[in-house]
Amino acid sequence: MPPPSELPGLSAHLDRLCHHHGGASLPPDKPHAFVYFVTIRNASDRTVTLLGRKWVIENADGSRTVIEGDRIVGETPRLAPGEQFSYNSFHVTGADARVHGSFHGLDDHGNRVCVIMPPFELRVPRGEIEAGS
Repeated sequence: MPPPSELPGLSAHLDRLCHHHGGASLPPDKPHAFVYFVTIRNASDRTVTLLGRKWVIENADGSRTVIEGDRIVGETPRLAPGEQFSYNSFHVTGADARVHGSFHGLDDHGNRVCVIMPPFELRVPRGEIEAGS
């Protein structure tokens, strides 16, 4: 089966990124939570069903974390031409990181498609790193 290809008109972008520090719910080695808000728009001429996602987090220390799986926040959105899907989720980190990813699915002809998410930066506020957080 051929790999998914980008579908012209299908796009994803970061709407907003929020930082949250600390709290008992975050692990001590990753005290920074970044909540991100994403919208996926279908301006193509095909209906698309999104089946999953893949995120690559490149940490400041050079390590990488890959997160992939079925569904997007528990959903498999079906987007007709002109429709969009918005959601939010989060990543946790101990320092600055760069995130990039993609979403994959099927169009209404059964073709495997993907949409690339433009990279974005997780920047811990400088005072929090210097304080040893």
